[in-house]
Amino acid sequence: MKWFSTAVSAMLALPATGQEQTSVAPGVVLRGLDRYNGDVFDIEMPSGTSARVGRLTITLTECRYPAGNPSGDAYAGLQITEDADDNVLFSGWMVASSPALSALEHPRYDIWVMRCTTS
Repeated sequence: MKWFSTAVSAMLALPATGQEQTSVAPGVVLRGLDRYNGDVFDIEMPSGTSARVGRLTITLTECRYPAGNPSGDAYAGLQITEDADDNVLFSGWMVASSPALSALEHPRYDIWVMRCTTS
């Protein structure tokens, strides 16, 4: 039992790991779903640009991926607005591995991150 408490004490004495180191990618691949007609579509866009999907405008601020692992997870900084009233529907980071963590709430469209582009 003493070895267990010593091991736990040693683990607690170690510093907590910091944030994951990331690299910035030149663009992103998003996937969308139009719930009305069942269409699934991909959108490839460079950072700093906007794309139109129906009445939505999607702006990519930045895409990041784990340093040294471009095929790993993807984190995309997005802003999504709707034409009807220029209301911001989403502004923040979407994570490819956890699409429900930070999702677009819209009755017609689902948008999620697939991966960052590296070339």
